[in-house]
Amino acid sequence: MTLMEDAKKGIITPSIETVAKAEGIDPETVRSCVAKGLIAIPVNNRRETLPIGIGKYMSTKINANVGTSRDCIDIDAEIEKAKAAEAFGAHAVMDLSTGGNLDEIRTRILKSVNIPVGTVPIYQAAASRKIVVEMTSDDLFNAVRKHAKQGVDFVTVHAGVNLNSLERLRQSDRIMNVVSRGGSFTLAWMLHNGEDNPFYAEFDYLLEIAKEYDMTLSLGDGMRPGCIADASDRPKFMEFITLGELVKRSRAANVQTFVEGPGHVPLNEIELSVRGMKELCNEAPLYLLGPLVTDIAPGFDHITGAIGGAVAGMHGTDFLCMVTPSEHLALPTLEDIKEGLLVTKVAAHTIDLIKEGPRERAWEKDLSMAYARRDLNWEKQFELAIDGNRARKIRDARRTESDTCSMCGDLCALKIVKEAFEKKKIEK
Repeated sequence: MTLMEDAKKGIITPSIETVAKAEGIDPETVRSCVAKGLIAIPVNNRRETLPIGIGKYMSTKINANVGTSRDCIDIDAEIEKAKAAEAFGAHAVMDLSTGGNLDEIRTRILKSVNIPVGTVPIYQAAASRKIVVEMTSDDLFNAVRKHAKQGVDFVTVHAGVNLNSLERLRQSDRIMNVVSRGGSFTLAWMLHNGEDNPFYAEFDYLLEIAKEYDMTLSLGDGMRPGCIADASDRPKFMEFITLGELVKRSRAANVQTFVEGPGHVPLNEIELSVRGMKELCNEAPLYLLGPLVTDIAPGFDHITGAIGGAVAGMHGTDFLCMVTPSEHLALPTLEDIKEGLLVTKVAAHTIDLIKEGPRERAWEKDLSMAYARRDLNWEKQFELAIDGNRARKIRDARRTESDTCSMCGDLCALKIVKEAFEKKKIEK
């Protein structure tokens, strides 16, 4: 049976127990939400993975993308990135490799980390042919089965890209058409072959494979906007509607899902996007890259993505895909992965401060930091910081003779008021 089947039968499995303990909530609450599809725990039955909960009442999770490109094939570097992502707090990694021996890369990544691993099988299907449009339906489903059999915990499938959404795209005024790589492969294939997307047309077969391996489906956002001017158009919302229908079918088949969301959205439209996806997709866990809130910050898109992610989390986003400084520019380096991940951790924590479920524990951390700052307890501050090593290096590089920081020294507001109160007590 799948995890969802067990949950529907009232069984609290070890995975549910582990997630409940990690989140500090009642196992029965987790079981009930898994049964309803409100929480996903991506764990392939062919692989030992640290279970994580994504969705309602869960702390905000972070995914890190790694993988080769056809221009940069260095498998060892990608393995190092995956390990670093886990070490710096990523809850999952996705292998987006398109260059080199894809089977070897995926196998090594699966062995190198203890957190859930996701993939995009259409990349492998495309690599099996000289050109993308020559893929066959069998190529697509064979790639999904291969990844499932190897132990991949979740796969992105752009099943919401179909002839209906293609027609919406044709009639739209989009500036950037399709920026999703998997979405572009699918659209090109449909236009060339004159047929509907196999992942949509044969969705029941996809569910059979996912169910056999208890693999979670990440329903991809192939029509996501690639600039803020395209953020809230018909192609995007048409895909949302289709994804909602597929979520319903997945739950009926006892297959876990989460839904991927838009990439570029101005601040004032984020609530519309998130609430729209949540409503149309039956409150399925929502997975966003960003969203990026401006298009003019190459080199700083980890910042624009964190801003958008924090706002999106305020309205219901559950799972953030980290953005690196090299977004739109180049394949990320190891340092880019670390920087992007740490900035995304800031966004995730700000979400948890106001999110039902993790809010109490998140507040405890901030309160502890407040007391540590009041008491000028630097070691405690470094211990609580998202990146304590970085904080320590900054302080140590600009030392002062005072027990305060070098910004204020003996003019520290906290120190002045504390001494004033202590003097007043002595006088009394």
